[in-house]
Amino acid sequence: MPGYEVFGDEERKAINDLFDLNGGILFAHGFDVMRKGIFRVREFEQAFSKRMGVPHAQAVSSGSAALKVGLASLEVGKGDEVIVPAFTYIATIEAVFEVGATPVIVDVDDSLNISPVALEAAITKKTRAVIPVHMMGAPVDMDLVMSIASRYSLLVLEDNSQCCGGSYKKQILGTIGDAAAFSFDAGKTIITGEGGMLLTHDENIYKRARAFHDHGHEYNPEVSRGVDAAIMLGFNYRMTELQGAIGIVQLGKLDKIISLQRENKRAIKAAIEGLPLQFRRINDEDGEISDALVFFVETPDLASKFAKRLALEGMVTKNLPDAMNWHFAGRWIHMKSRLPGPDTAWEGRWAASAGLLERSIAIPIMVNMSESRVTETAEKLRRISKDLL
Repeated sequence: MPGYEVFGDEERKAINDLFDLNGGILFAHGFDVMRKGIFRVREFEQAFSKRMGVPHAQAVSSGSAALKVGLASLEVGKGDEVIVPAFTYIATIEAVFEVGATPVIVDVDDSLNISPVALEAAITKKTRAVIPVHMMGAPVDMDLVMSIASRYSLLVLEDNSQCCGGSYKKQILGTIGDAAAFSFDAGKTIITGEGGMLLTHDENIYKRARAFHDHGHEYNPEVSRGVDAAIMLGFNYRMTELQGAIGIVQLGKLDKIISLQRENKRAIKAAIEGLPLQFRRINDEDGEISDALVFFVETPDLASKFAKRLALEGMVTKNLPDAMNWHFAGRWIHMKSRLPGPDTAWEGRWAASAGLLERSIAIPIMVNMSESRVTETAEKLRRISKDLL
């Protein structure tokens, strides 16, 4: 769950240093004489790329921007189709529209990540890329996705906004595809308020990402920024020094955050063993970051009743079911006219996904959970299950 749980004096000092050391230069470029060599965004990029084991990282203004910059840097655009899962935050689909491409939405499986079977079935001559989304702290089956992508010569942009620090078969998520987008908004594993990052192994993809996020700048080290040339059309998706400074500190806490989440989830799951709950399938148990405990009940009606009882007990859910309007394609009626597909009822187009998601409950796993809170959470789940299931 959110990195704000571990906010402390370190983040406050990182912000104050920007003002104490160089008078508060908050722009990530230029002002070379005034800023006294302090470039926090560049430092954050270097630290993040080192932590993830990838040579190139481009910081941007948000996770949504990271997706758009990623697609643009992969040269995805008009006439291209991009396959995305039916369960993801809406920004994944919006980014595809933003670059002029067409999203093709496919079902998820019981891992609540993209179904490799549905992915392969949706490929056409127009398919250019796929965006596997590592949803709610758990990895996609990247072996199958990468195999399919290789077979059909597809680009892979990992959306790792919700599983920063996770892995799949010992490969760090965000390092497996051609590029990867990360988010650091207020609800993510590490946060900068807003902010995002694009990772890639490919230098040419990186150079396009760097240019696109900053009005097309070439970044020629031999000339000043004012006379630098443009190598492509771009826009402003730059990260500020404030975000970069906080990001450096938060990144240093990532391993601790994940370790505590894993410990708390294990404890809760052990304490509710034997309840008639079907847990979400995890493609790699060792690689998930454990930010949510997700399970299915028998019917959507039961899920609704379960969620209401949780609320009465003072407990919240995470995306399922409280924010499904923003995470399930079946609820995005406002996009209907822009998406390809049959003229069937909108709600029925991803019936397999709906059949899973509408029976799902997601319990957020917090970092700072005391032993008593873990026990209390488990007791409430046991009590509600006894009454309803």
